[in-house]
Amino acid sequence: MTQRIAHIALLVKDYDDAIEFYTQKLDFILLEDTRISEKKRWVMVASPGAKECSLLLAKAANEQQTKSIGNQTGGRVGFFLFTDDFWRDYNKLTAREVSFVRPPAEFEYGTVAVFKDLYGNLWDLIEPNENNKGLMIK
Repeated sequence: MTQRIAHIALLVKDYDDAIEFYTQKLDFILLEDTRISEKKRWVMVASPGAKECSLLLAKAANEQQTKSIGNQTGGRVGFFLFTDDFWRDYNKLTAREVSFVRPPAEFEYGTVAVFKDLYGNLWDLIEPNENNKGLMIK
């Protein structure tokens, strides 16, 4: 049997604001933006080089979902953006005024810094070191 994670839903307040952040700040690619109804769209974005998994930007549809925007993982880092050049991407994101909440640090597995997306969800920007390059999807 073959299985894979295809999409991860990310609650957003506004489709267009989320598309702009992910495509303009993080250089993600807009894979699809299909209107399903007057209030609902099927919006998928993915990081450059992604082979299997994408983010499904899902506009909150009720009060409970709205309360979870920006805190889908209870304040933990919930998303991990791997890079092949940490400093290139860190400097680019900083210049684009992406908010880093933890500065770059070296760990046994690589270089990492934590940033917030436009709603406050926490992301690791990480470049695995040579011993951990197998962590990156090829």
